[in-house]
Amino acid sequence: MPLAHSHATSKAPTQPTKMLERVLSSRRAATHSDDADDGDAPADESKTKKHHPLSFFTTRLANHFTRMGPVWPCFLVISVLLLLIFSLIFHSRSFVCVSPHDPVYRSGFFGFDALESDFGSLGVPWCRSKHGKTVEWKSKDLLKGLEEFVPIYETRPIKNNMYGMGFDHSFGLWFMARWLKPDLMIESGAFKGHSTWVLRQAMPDTPIISLTPRHPEKYLKKGPAYVDGNCTYFAGKDFVDFGSVDWVKVMKKHGITDLSRVLIFFDDHQNELKRVQQALKAGFRHLVFEDNYDTGTGDHYSLRQICDQYYIRGGGHSCFKDSDEARIRSKNKKFWEKAVDTKELCGPGEAWWGVRGYMRDNFNHSNKPISYADHFQNSRFLESILDVYWELPPAAGPSLTHQTRYDPARAPPPIVEDGRYGLFQRLGLAGLDRSVFNGYTQMVYLQISKQ
Repeated sequence: MPLAHSHATSKAPTQPTKMLERVLSSRRAATHSDDADDGDAPADESKTKKHHPLSFFTTRLANHFTRMGPVWPCFLVISVLLLLIFSLIFHSRSFVCVSPHDPVYRSGFFGFDALESDFGSLGVPWCRSKHGKTVEWKSKDLLKGLEEFVPIYETRPIKNNMYGMGFDHSFGLWFMARWLKPDLMIESGAFKGHSTWVLRQAMPDTPIISLTPRHPEKYLKKGPAYVDGNCTYFAGKDFVDFGSVDWVKVMKKHGITDLSRVLIFFDDHQNELKRVQQALKAGFRHLVFEDNYDTGTGDHYSLRQICDQYYIRGGGHSCFKDSDEARIRSKNKKFWEKAVDTKELCGPGEAWWGVRGYMRDNFNHSNKPISYADHFQNSRFLESILDVYWELPPAAGPSLTHQTRYDPARAPPPIVEDGRYGLFQRLGLAGLDRSVFNGYTQMVYLQISKQ
C-alpha cells in the first residue's frame, strides 16, 4: 500500500465479549404411574426401592452417636482435622507466596476470563480524525505479520534491549514500515540501534536517516549494538535536533520530492505536540511515536494524554476517591506495575490531565504546568490536522505473555486474546522470553495534513 492512501471507514475499538453465565442444571428422575403395564421392560430400581423419609436417617444417626457416648466429639474433631489436612495438600498452590504482579496471582484473583474482559474497562481515548478515516490493515493482517516477524525478531543483534523497544513495539514498527513502503525512513532517537535494525528488516533497500545524540557505534565498546551501512547519521558531534534540521536541503540530497513518501519514527522522549507541529511545518505526513504514554505517566506530553478529554469516548477522569474509577484503579494498582491509582493521577486542584496538571518534555527535564483550557485547545488543534490515528494493540493478552507492567484497563484488546494459547504457540510467541513483552506504551501511527 502506498503511503498516501488510507480507508475512509472508522471503527471504534470493540469492547471485549462478556463472559457467558454458567447455568447449573440437575436431572430429575422421571415419574411413573403405579399401574404401568409394560411387562417386557426391565425392572426400574427407582420404582421398586423403598424410600425412607429424612427423619428416619437422622434418628438412626442420633442413636448411633448416643451409643458411642463421650467418644463421638473426639471423632468429630479428628474428622475435621483430617479434612483440613487433605484440603491443604490438594490446594497448597494457593498458599505459595507470589508477587501480586505475577500472572498466576492475578488469574487466581480475577480468572482468565476477567483478565480478558478488563481490556479497555477504564477507557481508551483515541484522538478523533478530521474525516473519520482509519488504517487499511485489519486483525488478520496483524496476525499474519506476527507469524512472519517472530523468526525475524529472534535474529536481532541486541538480545537484551533494556530501556529500548520490546517485542510489541518492534513488531509494530516493522509491520507499519513494511505496509507503508516509504521511499525514506527517518528516526529521531536510536539508542543502540535496535529501531534502525527493525526498519532495515522491514525495508532492506530503503535509505534511513538517524538523528541521535550519541552514535550507536559508541555502545559497541560495552556490548551489542547495530550500525547500518545505508543510514545517514546525524549523531555525536554532528547531531542536529529534528526541529532544527534543514529538511528542504536534506530531502533534495536524497532525491525526495514527495514528502508523503517519507515515514518518521520518534523515540526521543520529547513533547509529542511539539514534534507534530515541527513535522507538519516541514511537510511530513506519516509519523510513528514509540512512547505514547497514558495520562499520569511518562516523561513527556503525549498524544494519548492530549486526546484524553471528556468529550472523547473513553476520555476524562474523576478525582472523587469513592468513584467507580477510583475503585478499579486501586484494584489494578495491586497487579500492574504501571497502573495509576487516583492519588497518583490527580494533582492539586484535581488536575488530572498530562501528569497531574503538568506538561512534561525532554525526558522530564522540563515540567511546566498547563491549564485545562490549554490542554483542551491542544486536542482541538490536533483534531484539525489529523487524518488517521491508530494505536498498536498489545501482541497478546497477559495470561499468555505474563507481562506485569501496563494496565489492560487502559489498553485496546490484544491481537492474540487471552486463552488462545494454541494460536500463541503456533505464532512462535511462546518461545520468546517473557521480559520482551513488558515494554508496551501504546505506540501510535498518525497521518497528518494542514488544515
